[in-house]
Amino acid sequence: MTDAPRPNLPEFSVTELSAALKRTVEDAYPYVRVRGEVTGFRGVHASGHCYFALKDAGARIEAVVWKGVYGRLRFKPEEGLEVVATGKLTTYPGSSKYQIVIDSIEPAGAGALMALLEQRKAMLAREGLFDAARKQLLPFLPAVIGVITSPTGAVIRDILHRLADRFPRHVIVWPVRVQGETSAAEVAAAIRGFNALPLGGPIPRPDLLIVARGGGSLEDLWSFNEEIVVRAAADSDIPLIAAVGHETDTTLIDYAADVRAPTPTGAAEMAVPVRAELLAQVADRGGRLTGALVRLVQRRRDLLRAAARALPRADVLLAGPRQRLDAAEARLPRALTANTHLHRAALLRVAGRLVPQALSWRLDRETRRVDALAQRLAMARATQVRAARERIAHDRQRAEALGARLKPAVARALAGRRERLEGRAALLDALSYHAVLARGFALVRDTAGRAVRAAAAVQPGDRLEIQFADGRTPVVAGGVPQRPARRRGKPDQGSLFE
Repeated sequence: MTDAPRPNLPEFSVTELSAALKRTVEDAYPYVRVRGEVTGFRGVHASGHCYFALKDAGARIEAVVWKGVYGRLRFKPEEGLEVVATGKLTTYPGSSKYQIVIDSIEPAGAGALMALLEQRKAMLAREGLFDAARKQLLPFLPAVIGVITSPTGAVIRDILHRLADRFPRHVIVWPVRVQGETSAAEVAAAIRGFNALPLGGPIPRPDLLIVARGGGSLEDLWSFNEEIVVRAAADSDIPLIAAVGHETDTTLIDYAADVRAPTPTGAAEMAVPVRAELLAQVADRGGRLTGALVRLVQRRRDLLRAAARALPRADVLLAGPRQRLDAAEARLPRALTANTHLHRAALLRVAGRLVPQALSWRLDRETRRVDALAQRLAMARATQVRAARERIAHDRQRAEALGARLKPAVARALAGRRERLEGRAALLDALSYHAVLARGFALVRDTAGRAVRAAAAVQPGDRLEIQFADGRTPVVAGGVPQRPARRRGKPDQGSLFE
């Protein structure tokens, strides 16, 4: 048999019941750590938030990461990754479900880190970031070397000491954290910052970059496995040497860099040659060059002497040109006289056509042409003025018609806005807690104005304020409230504070 209806039970709206459940869940589980597998992850939503779920063999819980938190996450959620998520439980009244709002995510153990590393390595390899065709050759002797590492560790001292022993160069150190949450962003920013330096600027642009760090565990070196660091290394226009960890340590930046060094000291050895060896090679090749030049000059001198004996004398070579010059000198006066007579005859032929009658006839023709153009211009201006007047009259009629239509349209729009405003005001009154107070309920607040939700939160002597529908009344708690005696014939309704 079903229980008899209880008409005296308090009536909740759906919104009130959802809000009460939300407060109950949030108060009972303010902060939790949940271990599970990421499922349903489809990337970042257009709003910047992330929505997915955590599951294990027996259950599933919805999860959300807000936009601001997602940008600070050291490990990003990925489909199928087992993680430990930290956050608070809450409910979403829109779909009557509970969910965890995540503040931080970390992989569930070293095995998860290795799986994430292999997955990320495969993804970046498919994009071609590790292809050998992208690799650049290192400069033989860079003038400026940029080093990205911690300024306080032994790594920078080892690099500077090795460079000083082999070939001193100008070194620019970009200090970064090589471990921690902000390490990856700092290393990527340093690589892109060196590449952004202009040539010939106040800070010299490096010819070679070295990203260096000492050895450590997989977690210690994880910053150099981050996608932002790998992409920055692959996009670098400056040749880059990766010297992260010891020879047995491997990170993803090693695959994206142009050259991988086993140690930071090895990176310094790859960056510059040995100066003493270069000086010895230059001295040896200078001696060989001097001897070759001496032998070449001697050979050319012998060839020149042999060729000089076979050449004829200068007077023999110049005899023919000298005779041609004398003959041309004898013909020059007659040629100048003939050329003058020819040009005089041509001038006389042209002068016969230059008479005043020809010029006056051409002037009359041009005058008539100018008059015709002036008449056409006057007609065109009259036509344009008439068309402009007609267009202005048409626009005036159209403006008057639109003005006549504007007044009723504005009146209709104002009436519609007034109806929506009144409807929303009525909805606001219906959703306000003042309507609940009008039905006989009361709201209890402490001295700070916060609502008191449980009787256990009230101590004897506490000052309280009770708000009724018609006003507020200050009271002082006198003791622990007792359950009132059950009236005869009426069921006990219980208390919301229990």
